[in-house]
Amino acid sequence: MEKVLRIPTLTTAILFMVGTLFGTALPASAADYPTKPIRLIVPFPPGGGNDILARAIGQRLAEVIGQQIVVDNRGGAGGMLGAELAAKAAPDGYTIFLGSVGNLAFNPALHAKLAYDPVRDFAPVTLLATSAFILIANPAVPAKSVKELIALAKAKPGQLNYGTAGPGSSLHMTGEIFKLATGTDIVPVAYKGTAPALIDLMAGQVQIMFSTMPSALPHVKTGKLRALGVSGPKRTAAAPDVPTIAEAGVPGFEVLNWQGMAAPSKTPQAIIQKLNRALQETLKTPKVIETLMAQGLEAAGSTPEQFGALVKSEVVKYTKVVKEAKITVE
Repeated sequence: MEKVLRIPTLTTAILFMVGTLFGTALPASAADYPTKPIRLIVPFPPGGGNDILARAIGQRLAEVIGQQIVVDNRGGAGGMLGAELAAKAAPDGYTIFLGSVGNLAFNPALHAKLAYDPVRDFAPVTLLATSAFILIANPAVPAKSVKELIALAKAKPGQLNYGTAGPGSSLHMTGEIFKLATGTDIVPVAYKGTAPALIDLMAGQVQIMFSTMPSALPHVKTGKLRALGVSGPKRTAAAPDVPTIAEAGVPGFEVLNWQGMAAPSKTPQAIIQKLNRALQETLKTPKVIETLMAQGLEAAGSTPEQFGALVKSEVVKYTKVVKEAKITVE
């Protein structure tokens, strides 16, 4: 019997040679992904808001994607150490990174020499969650609205203080954006975190501050603090009676805290898309939504391209804020 000789097509031959040269058949890796646990680097210590978010999402993502998600807390240097580690990880889909406005936008704006580039060194996967800040005042301050606060600050330049969680923190950045948007001179007072700043605000040592919702709202409800406005584009369900700062007198004002998922750059797009779809499903889970709401967060979700565009625009935004406000960190 005559043997039939099968000659591979040119495309098949090329794919075979590429796979031989690089030691793998590239399309199969994305199709089979994931085949082992995935490491999720969280650039902050255990127990904080970012860690709670990562573990809530990681637990459900593991169920959706069929592999364990191992949370790896790498705190230090304001999130920079963990970000650098993630940026240098193998781009194979088995290391993903919990990015935030702090490590992907603030740090590049604040530090001229950074060990990673938020745009060049990461492949965006999706925006995970957003949250607004709330502008609060000591009840003794004779301003019951944003407009009245602006008028008071302009009448007493340099005489009002606002508390921050430290130089370059999200509360500091938001306060400086407010000053630039309103043309006011309000003096920042740095604390080692939100809690001590709130204590001094209630004691009248500082007059106002921007705060996260979960930290501030219990004191607003008891009357120890007065809420003037929220920094997001819409009112929040946690405080529906508090107007946005934009509608309360500063048109166009919008500052959001956000977290998103990223991977090392050059991670195959097929893997990025697979992660994106799995995370979209994860973010729709009632338990995940409930956990995020308890942290003052709103589940988001986006395409990789939308999240990438957000990171780029935020770097530009905060670089300008840092320059105009002359913000420096040690």
